[in-house]
Amino acid sequence: MGIEDDIAILAAAPVFEAFGRDALRLLTFAAERRSLDPGERLFARGDPADGGFIVLSGTIALEPRVPGGETIQAGRSALIGRLALFVRGERPSEATARDAAEVMRITPTLMRRVLEEFPDAAAAIHDALAEDLTGLNRGFDRVRAMLDAG
Repeated sequence: MGIEDDIAILAAAPVFEAFGRDALRLLTFAAERRSLDPGERLFARGDPADGGFIVLSGTIALEPRVPGGETIQAGRSALIGRLALFVRGERPSEATARDAAEVMRITPTLMRRVLEEFPDAAAAIHDALAEDLTGLNRGFDRVRAMLDAG
């Protein structure tokens, strides 16, 4: 894949869709790449979450956080570990390549650099996170209303 392909994949990924071309180019050049064989683990539940991953090719299976939950299939342009783009923590699930796959790892340090150099990207991230938090609050309000009614 060439740089134009990588930029297109990043531009289609959640969080990065509002980034300008120069910010995406910096991410593409500075991010780490990793190739995975079928069945190879990207990370395990409880591992340090020291960056997010963009799926460049293949499919990554994310095992559920709770027993009996549904496995999520993450394909091209999927973002795995959005929160880990900004803060270090712990992986809540296990991720394994279902087939041959390639991912791009974006660390919090790289993300900070991009946001400092491209204020428009920082504004886009702020807006996306604010929207997510608003949705989370609405969900809590619905749960509270159901509990109050029950």
